[in-house]
Parts: sequence; C-alpha cells; structure tokens
Amino acid sequence: MPYYLYKVFETPIRRLEKIETHDAFKPASARAKELRRELPPSAGCTVKTIFAENELQAEDILSQVREPQPELGDD
Repeated sequence: MPYYLYKVFETPIRRLEKIETHDAFKPASARAKELRRELPPSAGCTVKTIFAENELQAEDILSQVREPQPELGDD
C-alpha cells in the first residue's frame, strides 16, 4: 500500500490537496518533513502523510473528524 502526502486546509472549509505518492515510509516521511519546513506560517495548511490502499481511502480517512484525546485529570 502506498503512502500519500496531502496539504490539508482547514478554513474556510476542510480541503485536501494531494501532493505526491511514495511506496515506502522513509522517503514519504522525509519528503513530508521537507515540505513542512518549506511552508510559510501564513500558508494556512498542514502537510499530512497517510497510509492507505488507494487515494479515495486516504481522502476518506483525512476527512474524518476525530475526537480530541482526553487530558490528564479529565475524569
């Protein structure tokens, strides 16, 4: 399964922009880190790496809203 790199824009609506695809984790991770360093703070997006069977599944996973992690002392 390939690794997909996406730019994720949160405002005004959540939008995904596919950047590239890699067959192995190490080059995908290195490229994502490089792209994050190159992004100006005013870009309004983040770079995400996702492992998925195909592009449709990758976009589905990235589009899902996740519950925030519980904080310490949050009983």
